[in-house]
Amino acid sequence: MSAPETSKPVEALSRDEADFEMRVLAAQLEKHDKLYHQKDTPEISDADYDALRRRNEALEEAFPDLIRPNSPSKRVGAAPAAGFSKVRHKRPMLSLSNAFSDEDVTDFVARIRRFLSLGEDAPVALVAEPKIDGLSASLRYVNGKFIQGATRGDGTEGEDITRNLQTIADIPKELPDGAPEIFEVRGEVFMGKAEFRALNERQTEAGKKIFANPRNAAAGSLRQLDPSITAERTLHFFAYSWGEVSEMPADTQTGFLEKLKEWGFVINPMTKLCDGSTTALEAYKAIGEARAGLDYDIDGVVYKVDRLDWQDRLGMVSRAPRWAIAHKFPAEQAETVLEGIDIQVGRTGALTPVARLTPITVGGVVVSNATLHNEDEINRKGVRIGDTVVIQRAGDVIPQVVRVIEDKRPADAVPYAFPDHCPVCGSEAVRPEGEVVRRCTGGLICAAQAVERLKHFVSRDAFDIEGLGAKQVEAFYEDGLIAQPGDIFRLKDRAEEISTREGWGEKSLTNLMAAIEERRKIGFDRLIYSLGIRQIGQATAKLLAANYGTLPALTDAMLEASDPESEAYANLINIDQIGKSVAGDLAAFFHEDHNRDVLSDLESELEIEIFERAVADDSPVAGKTVVFTGTLTTVSRGEAKAKAESLGAKVAGSVSKKTDFVVVGADAGSKARKAEELGLTILSEEEWLAMIGTTT
Repeated sequence: MSAPETSKPVEALSRDEADFEMRVLAAQLEKHDKLYHQKDTPEISDADYDALRRRNEALEEAFPDLIRPNSPSKRVGAAPAAGFSKVRHKRPMLSLSNAFSDEDVTDFVARIRRFLSLGEDAPVALVAEPKIDGLSASLRYVNGKFIQGATRGDGTEGEDITRNLQTIADIPKELPDGAPEIFEVRGEVFMGKAEFRALNERQTEAGKKIFANPRNAAAGSLRQLDPSITAERTLHFFAYSWGEVSEMPADTQTGFLEKLKEWGFVINPMTKLCDGSTTALEAYKAIGEARAGLDYDIDGVVYKVDRLDWQDRLGMVSRAPRWAIAHKFPAEQAETVLEGIDIQVGRTGALTPVARLTPITVGGVVVSNATLHNEDEINRKGVRIGDTVVIQRAGDVIPQVVRVIEDKRPADAVPYAFPDHCPVCGSEAVRPEGEVVRRCTGGLICAAQAVERLKHFVSRDAFDIEGLGAKQVEAFYEDGLIAQPGDIFRLKDRAEEISTREGWGEKSLTNLMAAIEERRKIGFDRLIYSLGIRQIGQATAKLLAANYGTLPALTDAMLEASDPESEAYANLINIDQIGKSVAGDLAAFFHEDHNRDVLSDLESELEIEIFERAVADDSPVAGKTVVFTGTLTTVSRGEAKAKAESLGAKVAGSVSKKTDFVVVGADAGSKARKAEELGLTILSEEEWLAMIGTTT
């Protein structure tokens, strides 16, 4: 693939011409990034490099629908070279749920009270701290010495950046006597605004490219293969949490932070202990008012439950803790013109309207398209092509249309007619009764769904095949190399063909084949999630894996569950957190012959590991099915379920002959009566707690 001719004005390009040029530019920029950042052997001048970047940005502004997830505009420098080894976190580095309003914060506190069975007015102390717009890092100390530092990565596995972190003055190299034998500190690496401006001045003077913002500058500095470059760029570190520790030095979040400060770590000075949601919201307002005057970027406030024993009891949901939440600052807004509405088809066939906008800068980012969610939202907001609209980046991430400025509406603007056929494959697009989304009925015959499902299949939380990202999936699909997931594991048979493609040298091809082979062994829960079944996220995939154990067992059960009167259907909706809607989507997926063919094909290529819950070695309820009914007094229903699941039990929502234990609280009704009729083991709350070894 040769370099594109860039003399032709962007506005004169056809969509196909733009697509071709963007692919070439992506390959060129990736090559030059690696030469510059990894090998320090640039082949072109900075001016020529910047020209390539500007051309790519102009194309993306003109053709926003062609922007790929791994676009050069979204990349800072290059991926780490082989010098960055992998580090597996002893405790996952979790993400946070978000709050966008005061009501979200009060609801957060209310959920905590309900989960812990506290009174409506019971005090819940929270620690409020600024949410730093930086990069999460983990520091591991053994016998008081800093031995390893790592990036967050995917939360489970990060990259070893110890040498670079050692250059940061805020990070103690040794801890005083009395520190735990194993002590893992977590926090945020960032660059100050003044230091960011000074760095860009030096970059400009040296004729080098400048950084877009302090976070990108910090990322580029922290991921240098040469730590001396990192040392030249002043970075800072705020400590705020922990990973693996042999002994906790405190019993509250505030006590932990005080201990960190005592041991030489830097704690954000605006961190405040609050006695509840009202005080927390006051802290949020104060931090927001101080935001502009801070020498570092923040994008919200994080609230954490102060008591560590409560944090332990609250635990986590999926990849986020129940005891913490990030309250984001309001999104910045701007006015622009809606030039058109494009329809995107997702992996589940959902037709999503996307507003095509006159490009406008919002919160420091150029926005040229925004979501309109669904056809009801278009009608509710009265959006018409040609309208002047207010847009915002919700949570500073996803652009969305807020409202129409009707006073500026042109005379020829007409209401938008939502399509009733798929724009990709032409199949009928139907809207089931009671739903807001219209979906393509083409299934896997629809190219949009097939490609999007393949992208999901290789995504980070699914198979996570290194070197096979969205761009490669699109290219391989378009050229007939892959059509369904199983084809990925047969790419070795077409290695010679791939080797002739632009950008695929011997090393990259070898690495891809090795990465594919590495993923032939996959956990059952990840396989379920990778299939992209509607409403089946990671948490639900784990529930299904835990309850059915193997793919053949799940397939047989779901085929039987297509009959709502069947025992299999009853067993399915009996799984806690799986209702009739989810059950319907599961049964529909497995009922389709082509989906089962895909599964059979995958099964022949893979080694699927049986899902195993992490449980205590001496758990008396591992593998048992438990139903809770009535009002519990010692713990809430939610906490009781979470505890049971942590011990390896399966929590069901209704009683059946397969139920092992029915735990009855006050005012137990029909479930208790049915348990008696079936002759099941019925336990009081006290008997249950005694069985699992809990006294409080």
